[in-house]
Amino acid sequence: MLSLLWLVPALPLAGFVLLALLGSHLNRRASAWLGVGSVVLSAIVTLLLAASFLTSPPAEGGYVQTLWTWIDAGGFSPQISFQLDALSLIMILVVTFVGALIHLYSAEFMLDEEGYGRFFAYMNLFVGSMLLLVLADNLLLLYLGWEGVGLCSYLLIGFWYRDPANGRAARKAFIVTRVGDTAMAIGLFLLFTQLGTLDIQEMLGRASAQWAAGSGLAIAAAALLLGGAVGKSAQLPLQTWLPDAMAGPTPVSALIHAATMVTAGVYLIARTHPLFVLAPPVMLVTALIGAITLLLAGFSALVQRDIKRVLAYSTISQIGYMFLALGVGAWSAAMFHFMTHAFFKALLFLGAGVIIISLHHEHDMFKMGGLRREMPALFWTFLIGGASLSAVPLVTAGFYSKDLILWKAWSSGPGGPWLWAAGLLGALLTASYTFRMVFLTFYRQPQELVRESTPLPWPGWRLLVPLVILAVLSVVGGFVEVPATLGGLPLFSEFLQAVLPDAGEAHASIGLEALLQFISALVVAGGIYAAYLLTLRRPQIAERLAGSPIGATMHRLWFAGWGFDWLYDRAVVRPYVALAQVNRGDVVDLFFTALARLATALHRMLSRTQTGRLRWYAAGIAFGAVILIVLAVLL
Repeated sequence: MLSLLWLVPALPLAGFVLLALLGSHLNRRASAWLGVGSVVLSAIVTLLLAASFLTSPPAEGGYVQTLWTWIDAGGFSPQISFQLDALSLIMILVVTFVGALIHLYSAEFMLDEEGYGRFFAYMNLFVGSMLLLVLADNLLLLYLGWEGVGLCSYLLIGFWYRDPANGRAARKAFIVTRVGDTAMAIGLFLLFTQLGTLDIQEMLGRASAQWAAGSGLAIAAAALLLGGAVGKSAQLPLQTWLPDAMAGPTPVSALIHAATMVTAGVYLIARTHPLFVLAPPVMLVTALIGAITLLLAGFSALVQRDIKRVLAYSTISQIGYMFLALGVGAWSAAMFHFMTHAFFKALLFLGAGVIIISLHHEHDMFKMGGLRREMPALFWTFLIGGASLSAVPLVTAGFYSKDLILWKAWSSGPGGPWLWAAGLLGALLTASYTFRMVFLTFYRQPQELVRESTPLPWPGWRLLVPLVILAVLSVVGGFVEVPATLGGLPLFSEFLQAVLPDAGEAHASIGLEALLQFISALVVAGGIYAAYLLTLRRPQIAERLAGSPIGATMHRLWFAGWGFDWLYDRAVVRPYVALAQVNRGDVVDLFFTALARLATALHRMLSRTQTGRLRWYAAGIAFGAVILIVLAVLL
């Protein structure tokens, strides 16, 4: 059964090829069957592989399937080869299953849009590229998938390309992530030149054998890979592209945030974690980046009006939790939160999409309200997703994954309590902005747009089924890692233990862990109450705070994402444009232009000697012969 592994990425890629070649000749029904069906089949194959993997686990190191040698030159021979182990199995289960639900949702959501077949071609390529990335057993093939998801993000964010703003958002995502991708490419060159291979397992083994912990080469290699991860996963300081990526269709946002693209950086660090263990300063930086990012993004989410931008900043913040876990060596905790986040964030984006199309593509939450009566099925599924994002205790998947990260942060060492405090403040912010979104959208009095649009259309089954399935997973998905304080078993971390052994052991008691869980639960309840107070019961308090000089300043700062776009525009974009204006003639080309002009001038001089008069040719030959004889005699 494991020999079918190649079908997992091949099916979505085949769907892309067929849609790209035949898309203009297919009707919408055929395009949907091809686009959705290829990913659904990939998900079915993945489930069969998971069953086979669990019943007959492969030998240590996982199952490796080599299809062919990609390149063979100068001792460099990377292969098209896939590795299936516990980590890659979790990844492909999430990517294919959540991707299939998003594709099914898209079949109805995009039905009236121009470029229906083109949309599914891009989506299939997106899923196929992500599957290549997570299954690759060498870093070169991983980098191919890495660049593939970058290309697809550009194509899908700018899908509605007739609007110049969408084109700008797509270019911004592509260019900003290029910064991280360049760092990663340099890191791959460094690893190959120093270790002689890009095969992941062999490279990690050689690194552990040849590099001491804290060595300069280990730190440089890990830092460069971290740069790539920061760009793809939208962490500080390269987080600015993700909020603008909301210009794409809502299913694209769900796919980018839940199953592909932004989680690639988390996977890269987890897959190469032995290299990061050799670079303690880089692990510390990773934890700090995660802690700072989750706080800054959480504050920004508090003041957004666009429902999709709230979710975008939320994703940046939740990926920050994953980076925090990676930085303290809690590898399995990071992957656990990746899985639960995929469920509830896909659910929230798809739910937001239903709201947006029902209200004539309106995104402003302050123009909504009262939707819990108009759209009860959507309300309950969205509420479950919001509760899981907020980590409501005991009954949501998000509680178990986020609590595990907070516990691992606390017990990670001397700086652990500070990282725990940052995560706890992030939990307060998460509960506040999430339920602010829920209250504004579903509980507040219906605004004029809602009153004019009622009765709102009931979502079709292709919209509703993915919401219900994801809502169930947003509840039960956390029960695979129930902490001992609640009488559970760490099944998820035990499953990943062979691939991702956590760094170090907890240095505190079960009683302390229970106390920290109780504090976390109180903080979440406080965040929900604060959202209720400032949104529904006493909105005038929020208005007064926003109207004060300090409040207005902070509101503008948070709303603008802490001014990073403003800073980059003045520090990078404008100087670059000014330099380009000065260099219109291209200084580098001046030398080559001068050579070309010199050659042209010499050609013109020589061409004047070609008069066609034989007497002058004979005289020239004689004159030249005399000069040569004189030179021969004298020298």
